[in-house]
Amino acid sequence: MNVYKTHVTDSVLGISINDTTLDLFESQYPVPTGVSYNSYLIRDSKTAVLDTVDARATDAWLEALEAELDGAAPDYLIVSHVEPDHSANVARLAAKYPAMQVVGNAKTFAYLENFFPGAIAAGRKVMVKDGDTLELGSHTLHFVFAPMVHWPEVMVSYESSEKILFSADGFGRFGVVADGDSFDNWVEDSRRYFLNIVGKYGPQVQALLKKAAALDIAQICPLHGPVLKGDLTGYLHLYDTWSSYKPEAPAEILVASASIHGHTLAAARTMAEKLRAAGAKVTEIDLCRTDVSYAVAEAFRCGKMVLACATYDGFLFPPMETFLTHLKTKNFQNRIAGLMENGMWAPMAAKLMTASLTGMKGITLCEHIVSIHGAVKASTEAQMDALASEIMARCAAAD
Repeated sequence: MNVYKTHVTDSVLGISINDTTLDLFESQYPVPTGVSYNSYLIRDSKTAVLDTVDARATDAWLEALEAELDGAAPDYLIVSHVEPDHSANVARLAAKYPAMQVVGNAKTFAYLENFFPGAIAAGRKVMVKDGDTLELGSHTLHFVFAPMVHWPEVMVSYESSEKILFSADGFGRFGVVADGDSFDNWVEDSRRYFLNIVGKYGPQVQALLKKAAALDIAQICPLHGPVLKGDLTGYLHLYDTWSSYKPEAPAEILVASASIHGHTLAAARTMAEKLRAAGAKVTEIDLCRTDVSYAVAEAFRCGKMVLACATYDGFLFPPMETFLTHLKTKNFQNRIAGLMENGMWAPMAAKLMTASLTGMKGITLCEHIVSIHGAVKASTEAQMDALASEIMARCAAAD
């Protein structure tokens, strides 16, 4: 754990705890470069702390916060989001500073009571509604509710004098905060973060973006990842793209395979080469050796995909089943898909993948299906050529 401080403005400080000891975010998403838990401090006539941090980061955060307060007590704690990686220290901070008031909405306090029964007395609660404001002196916080981005109680705060949006989990990113953070090193980890965690809630994110469009925003302060500043166009454009379920790369094709002994993987690689030879840009993923969160992010990024799967005990080979389940859970939609199956005596994968994909919105399946019995042979090659031609034709028509 290490502390990283961001001087957002002269009056606003970001206190990030970089956690490089965590292996799985939310116990499921690999974070090979770690993650940051962000809290913010506004100094004015009244002092406000915006959110706490994960329990893993308690000691480092409290030490850094106390050093910045320099013996003073905060007047307010604003709770944007009650998920434990942000609210774990609410009760501890409330106990440490008994005069501090806690700001949240009705759902905020209901959820906090579930985690910390009786920790916040009724007289210390400042209950806000959508559109309410909190005056700190020269700074004014405007509360904008953002339900299901990605819990029901989520609210963001807009500080109007310095044009700062405190965006809760919105615009967050895997990875620690460091000098040199930029748009280029934000995109990949933010895409995987957004699509796997918030991806299901595209309409709700769209609603928040519409509210944000009415605000003059100079900086965005998320609860994970770096403070976003400068030209915000690229960040906002990607959030609009992701939450609209549009591909970033409409012409790119993802070839994802789930292979038991390697023959299905070999067929997928052959298909990828055929598509490249036809002029397509292709990304390949071996679902057996790539965490599903990366595969989900790539599926959303690309406009088309080919899925190659072995039949396993009459069902889909589990890595493909897991992948499709995650896509459905995250509201995957509006893509073109081609199918390849393998089965020595009773191939079932194409039928099962079809059933899964037709349960998703706006998925167009190619008519040609490649059915392999063991290894690729001349007849299989002909099927693959037909599927490749159809996908390229559909690409051209869609573009």
